[in-house]
Amino acid sequence: MVEEHHLSERRACRLVGLSRDSYRHPPAADAATRELAGRIVEIAHARRRFGYRRIHDLLRPQFPGVNHKRVWRLYSAANTAVRKRKKVRRPPAERVPLQLARTVNEVWSMDFVSDSTANGRRLKCLTVADDFSHECVDITVDYGISGEYVTRLLDRAAVFRGYPAAVRTDNGPEFTSRAFIAWTQQHHVRHLLIEPGKPMQNGYIESFNGKFRDECLNEHWFQTLQQARETIAHWRRDYNEVRPHSSIGRMPPARFAEQHRRHAGGAAHQTPAANEIT
Repeated sequence: MVEEHHLSERRACRLVGLSRDSYRHPPAADAATRELAGRIVEIAHARRRFGYRRIHDLLRPQFPGVNHKRVWRLYSAANTAVRKRKKVRRPPAERVPLQLARTVNEVWSMDFVSDSTANGRRLKCLTVADDFSHECVDITVDYGISGEYVTRLLDRAAVFRGYPAAVRTDNGPEFTSRAFIAWTQQHHVRHLLIEPGKPMQNGYIESFNGKFRDECLNEHWFQTLQQARETIAHWRRDYNEVRPHSSIGRMPPARFAEQHRRHAGGAAHQTPAANEIT
């Protein structure tokens, strides 16, 4: 009103109910607010697919008294909002609901994600996730991964976690090979195969792979296989131990799994013979 309509300062302040002192001396952020705003911008730039709620989850240990509304105000003021993706229209199809896992190691979901190095050589990533805790059991990167290779990787993961009661996969040749089928029979692991052309029957790993692509593969340009392995291993540790997950109480999957194991009194660590689902 002062600048555009040439009203006096006194009259403009009276019309909007603002004291002249407040008009002349706008509020300035204190040191604590500036520090919080700086951390919000820093996290938003480092984790570009994180919204304000996940940023708030990461800030809680450092700023325990800050609620999500204050984080939202500073997040909006910094103009760091995540851009919404265009929704892809797909033809209607029958959706098969997934059975919810009730404990750690009940079901592991597996799938492959492809990428390439700077020289164009193809990379194949085997992703394995626990359906209950959403923890990433393993991500293995190589130029090629056969069915026998997959069984060796699962045996390695089982040394620390135990064998799952079931594994859920698509109908890829690695998962329908003789080596893989023999492995499931040897360790009494039930093999859950989804129907061809229906990836949402393996929705847990599809969701995980989406995060993996957005936050890791699309953010890095791999020069060598070794660089890809190191970068992906670092992302996996961050996903399991730092990154909060909204469906498990907004905590990292590794912490959620550990809490469940303590609550279950070690019941999640079963012998292979006891893992068979009836």
